[in-house]
Amino acid sequence: MKKLKIGVLREGKVPVDKRVPLTPKKCQEVLQVYPEIELVVQPSPIRCFSDAEYQELGIPLAEDLSDCDVLFGVKEVPIDQLIPKKTYFFFSHTVKKQPHNQKLLQAILEKKITMVDYETITNAQGEREVAFGRWAGIVGAYNGLLTYGRKWNLYHLKPAHQCQDMEDMLEEFFKVKTLPNIKIAVTGGGRVTQGALEVLARMGLKQVSVFDYLYKEFAEPVFTQLRSSHYHVRPDVEVWDSHDFYQNPHLYKSTFHKFSKVTDLLMACAYWNPSAPVLFTQEDMQRPDFKINTIADITCDVNGSIPCTKRVTSIAEPSFDYNPWTGELEEAYSSEENITVMAVDNLPCELPRNASRDFGRQIIDKVLPHLFNNDQEGILGNATIAKDGKLCERYRYLEDYAYPAKSMA
Repeated sequence: MKKLKIGVLREGKVPVDKRVPLTPKKCQEVLQVYPEIELVVQPSPIRCFSDAEYQELGIPLAEDLSDCDVLFGVKEVPIDQLIPKKTYFFFSHTVKKQPHNQKLLQAILEKKITMVDYETITNAQGEREVAFGRWAGIVGAYNGLLTYGRKWNLYHLKPAHQCQDMEDMLEEFFKVKTLPNIKIAVTGGGRVTQGALEVLARMGLKQVSVFDYLYKEFAEPVFTQLRSSHYHVRPDVEVWDSHDFYQNPHLYKSTFHKFSKVTDLLMACAYWNPSAPVLFTQEDMQRPDFKINTIADITCDVNGSIPCTKRVTSIAEPSFDYNPWTGELEEAYSSEENITVMAVDNLPCELPRNASRDFGRQIIDKVLPHLFNNDQEGILGNATIAKDGKLCERYRYLEDYAYPAKSMA
């Protein structure tokens, strides 16, 4: 039986990304579980696991991956590095017609590449199977508390990207014992939210009910989890229906004001549909009872559900101040009257070793089996954006994005 040769790509996107789709130990596991797989790793001077760590476990390195059948990466592959007629797995960031990746999709089609996007790999319930969401929540919550501590000069946490791994970051948690009796709101219910809640719990903070959060005072810092039903209402109906909200978000209004009156630190983890209302407006932020002074916008939708998220930030410079009176962005921590916003859009990169271990587990459990069972459930087929130079049926809506000249003709 001919072996399936899999290549692990070196990340080439700028700014650099240190994550890997398969860690050295996960590569070793793949070879043990699937003897019909041959595996090779492209050398890299920047990834979080060194070339030596792969070699120590007997994983071969090779610069040229042109004889591989399948190539696994993490972020977008630079156009000049794409190998024609290969099968690629990576986050292409094209399914929402992202302008900056239009040429990438065009090149994928031109080179007749089979493109399977991690973002579109879902189970029968439509839930994503391969994602870094939990680590975005973990790092985002940590950064939110770091930002709050710096804003009020309470403590100074070591930035997550300076920590060796999650265990190293845990050593910093004791510093938040100097946190005053603030209230922290965490929005959402998915993996990102669960990651954020995990950090707050491990820091020893107390979780309270939404009712108690709104109406009670506490002698310690507390947090609560807010789902869409807690801060949205459809004026013409009395009963909340989640299905209706996701089908008709434009019919709903935000009632977040009741939370902004009692919240000090907001951690925004909820997915936001542009048709849904924003949580609050610039005018709301000018109200005397608007209490939020620090926001960790973990979803990082520019000009999205959090109107003061006017731009993304970098790992090196994670925060900025928003002046609610002028609408202008100012230097982080420049005024207590400003709202300080953390808006890093590649949070899992700050703990790349931990994030990569989890991601590799998902690839082994949720992706590789379908490569060897003829994709009986259609999991990979549904996630394949392009094949043989054409968009797959499910992604035909990208025609005008991929072929703008043709759509204008």
